[in-house]
Amino acid sequence: MKKTAIVTGASRGIGKAISLKLAADGFTVIAAARADEEKAADYIAELKTISPESIYVPTDISSESARKNLVDTAFEKFGKVDILVNNAGVAPLVRQDILEMTEESMDRLLDINLKGTFFLTQYTANRMIEAKCGEAIVNVTSMSAYTASINRGEYCISKAGLAMATELFAVRLAEYGINVYEIRPGIIRTDMTAAVTAKYEKLIAEGLLPIARMGVPEDIAKAVSALASGVLPYSTGEVINIDGGFHIRTL
Repeated sequence: MKKTAIVTGASRGIGKAISLKLAADGFTVIAAARADEEKAADYIAELKTISPESIYVPTDISSESARKNLVDTAFEKFGKVDILVNNAGVAPLVRQDILEMTEESMDRLLDINLKGTFFLTQYTANRMIEAKCGEAIVNVTSMSAYTASINRGEYCISKAGLAMATELFAVRLAEYGINVYEIRPGIIRTDMTAAVTAKYEKLIAEGLLPIARMGVPEDIAKAVSALASGVLPYSTGEVINIDGGFHIRTL
């Protein structure tokens, strides 16, 4: 039986690249995103061209019932989940200084980026343990997990929290043979960064990154593919920086 992978935030950007790469690798993909099937029709068609048995489950991960429906659907249809890729995430609707940021904006980002992801992982892990399956969980965070951006502090806090959640689940799930990893994307060319692309390109041209280009979603997808393949069996809780070298401190 083919291996299965749940990918959240799968209909566009990084999640789309990840899900299509895993499908090309031979996984049956349970793709999830907030968009309904009509809005995601083009993506679903592309996914099924690569992997006809893969499915799409509209899911808002901030909803407990939606999270459980996603995981239960995967187990009902395929009997197991081998890989969970927690990619779904949102940016603030309005970038605001932390002295002006609203509680509503903080709640929205934590509900989706951190709380939703944490409890989706918890529920999936328990189902994996029960079914004696599960190989890896991959959390897609951000360089914002450690980089202070005072105009989107709620985003940084949500990603920093998810970085710790990675370590917690890595420790807790090791006895069950489920490795947990964190991938930290850098500046990636997606819809989320479209409004500030010119700013980032200028900074990169001025020497911000050792690898002098913006990343693309496929860069993240290749890293997830490697982890999903099981090439690092004696590693868990590891952080994989896919950021053009941004994390390197230089003098």
